Amino acid sequence: MGKILEVKNLKKTFYKAKKAYTAVDDVSFSAGEASCVGIVGESGCGKSTTARMVTRLTEPDSGSILLYGQEMMGAGKRQLRDLYKNVQMVFQTPQDSFDPRRSLGDGIMEGMINYGIKRKDAQKRMRELLAMVELEEKYAARYPHEVSGGQCQRAAIARALAVEPRLLICDEATSALDVTVQSQIIGLLQRLKEEMGLSILLICHDLALVQNFCDYVLVMYQGKIVEEGTPDEVIIHPKQEYTKLLIDSVL
Repeated sequence: MGKILEVKNLKKTFYKAKKAYTAVDDVSFSAGEASCVGIVGESGCGKSTTARMVTRLTEPDSGSILLYGQEMMGAGKRQLRDLYKNVQMVFQTPQDSFDPRRSLGDGIMEGMINYGIKRKDAQKRMRELLAMVELEEKYAARYPHEVSGGQCQRAAIARALAVEPRLLICDEATSALDVTVQSQIIGLLQRLKEEMGLSILLICHDLALVQNFCDYVLVMYQGKIVEEGTPDEVIIHPKQEYTKLLIDSVL
């Protein structure tokens, strides 16, 4: 199985009131094709900052990000635009990720139009995407505030898939939803992973979800990866004390 993503020695320090805070400290991992890698840890451990650096929403201080073997650090805007078409992100609060003045359908089409797809073709693809995420076509005309959190998250997934990425980064994408809707969204992601050969980087604090959904798990603490392995290795047979404490805290 080939590697879509390789992250090496990624670092990020933030400064506030003249004090330095190292959010991500020498983090390295990879994601293969059609695989799901989970990053877990308590709030503030650096997992979301790591995800944002992979997508370059946050600029790393140092390290290496290889996408399909091509180095992204220091790449020009055109190269980044072409390669990052293969990487899309789904956020924790979907309503906040849509423009409240535009319909969900327009939000889904925006990326396609930005990449030069004609509006008529984008409209057709948008309807196909709604069906793919199990939303009726009528939702294209709805605004973010007019739908439920689960429906809006489905639309956000449709928008992320619009430019046909190979890697989907889900940053706490189900944590704001109730348990039933969480299960439905995870089921949808599992189906898309299988049908499309999609790779997923799942940022999450739900260990049960990670155990059932992911192929490989990274545990972060204070900006570092302190343990990694298969879900059974990490969650059923943890070696590190922090991992054991993390598991005990949710039992």
